[in-house]
Amino acid sequence: MSTAAVSTRPGKVLADLLPASRTRDIALVLGGAALTGIAAQIAVPVPGSPVPVTGQTFAALLVGTALGARRGFLSLAVYALVGMAGMPWFAQGTSGAGGASFGYVVGMLLASTVVGALARCGGDRSVLRTAGTMVLGSAIIYAVGVPYLAAATGMTFTQAVAAGLTPFLIGDAVKAALAMGVLPTAWKFADK
Repeated sequence: MSTAAVSTRPGKVLADLLPASRTRDIALVLGGAALTGIAAQIAVPVPGSPVPVTGQTFAALLVGTALGARRGFLSLAVYALVGMAGMPWFAQGTSGAGGASFGYVVGMLLASTVVGALARCGGDRSVLRTAGTMVLGSAIIYAVGVPYLAAATGMTFTQAVAAGLTPFLIGDAVKAALAMGVLPTAWKFADK
């Protein structure tokens, strides 16, 4: 059995294909946080919503699947903590806790952990598995973000769904399609 075949079976995530070291793990965690912060700056305002469309959710789910549950959680924890401390790398260059969209940041932290665990079980190896992994990750983000949006703004839950979920479904489908292409393809290259 070849080394590539052993390294790409379930139980591993893409980051595990790199030589193991503490330095690697620190670099991956910090890199995942930075990628999420950079992707958050790709923001398009949504009329009638305090929450913009960003690349942040895609980055958070990609970080989780590529790094695994532990490193994905740590990356998003660093992202959240540094942003709360004042680094302007939340959506549209904002920072701090308590804004209307901060619940989505918390949701991303949880989602990256769950999709990382699913990736370790093979949830990113095929198009269909990746689709399921991304849908579940997005659902977790909304499950935290939408109620937080309602509480932070005084919206009803129905208003929060209309402002903080519905306008984003098409973009999430596009992000999931990108992941469905990128992740299984990365595993195919790793097998070679």
